[in-house]
Amino acid sequence: MANNDLYEVIIVGGGPAGLTAGLYCKRAALKTVLFEKGMPGGQIAISKDVENYPGVEGITGFDLAEKLLHHTQSFGLNVVSQEVTSVKTGPDTHSVELGNGDVLQAMALILAAGGTMRKLGVPGEAEYLGAGVSYCATCDGFFFKDKTVVVVGGGDTAVEESIYLSRLAKKVYLIHRRNTLRASNILQSRLNAEPGIEMIWNTIVTDIRGDGRTVNAVSLENTESGEKGELQTDGVFVLVGYSPNNKLIPPAVSTDEQGFVITDDMCRTNVPGLFAVGDLRRKFANQIVVAAADGCIAALAAAHYVQTRKSAVT
Repeated sequence: MANNDLYEVIIVGGGPAGLTAGLYCKRAALKTVLFEKGMPGGQIAISKDVENYPGVEGITGFDLAEKLLHHTQSFGLNVVSQEVTSVKTGPDTHSVELGNGDVLQAMALILAAGGTMRKLGVPGEAEYLGAGVSYCATCDGFFFKDKTVVVVGGGDTAVEESIYLSRLAKKVYLIHRRNTLRASNILQSRLNAEPGIEMIWNTIVTDIRGDGRTVNAVSLENTESGEKGELQTDGVFVLVGYSPNNKLIPPAVSTDEQGFVITDDMCRTNVPGLFAVGDLRRKFANQIVVAAADGCIAALAAAHYVQTRKSAVT
């Protein structure tokens, strides 16, 4: 790998979307390289259990990430542990600059940098991740069947996930720092119709507590009175927002008001030859299977784009 190497496809990010894109790019015999600055697999690599990936039962997030990586590498994909520090668009090729200063060119770029759930930043949150603390009710709600859970948040996602959890859990407490929700009126109406959900207003979680193995309580503080208390719970779902990892997105690429990349149904951005996949792009659901599907679609679209470009030259 040398400065100004020309690839047909460069993939930035090694989560499920990026790895699946790499798999399909190699199946299309494209000269491809994937860059991942951290652990391949993205957020799923730190997930305790994954039970909603079709056809795969009883697997940890780390093991699923390993399987995705090995499957991709079995087709010869070069997965490089290196940070991409900048992405630049061009009329004919696009380029990435690496942390070591190297600059590589590609006819097509697939951006798969993912996103990050916003954290509370309180004691116990990191310690009990995967052991009672979750950022996805759809992913982990099943583990709390007939148990008591806390949801923290006040937007559409927090309300939707609370309603979802109310069909599984024995009791759901929705904790919000203000006295009104930001969620849409229709979602609030559905929330109010659920007898298994109890609102706790004007309150923040200051500590997530456990027995060293799993969560068993949260410490609370009223934002108006300052009164402190404790609530027994088996799990805490932190749903205070989600941010795309969009610092590498070139200015020419269209994003929505939250910073998610806008694409079409082929994962194409408004810049020809530039694709966005997974949690980085605007879409309805953030799930592993959806990210993998994005990777497949973008790779097939990138292959078509590259072949069209090469045919035009010849």
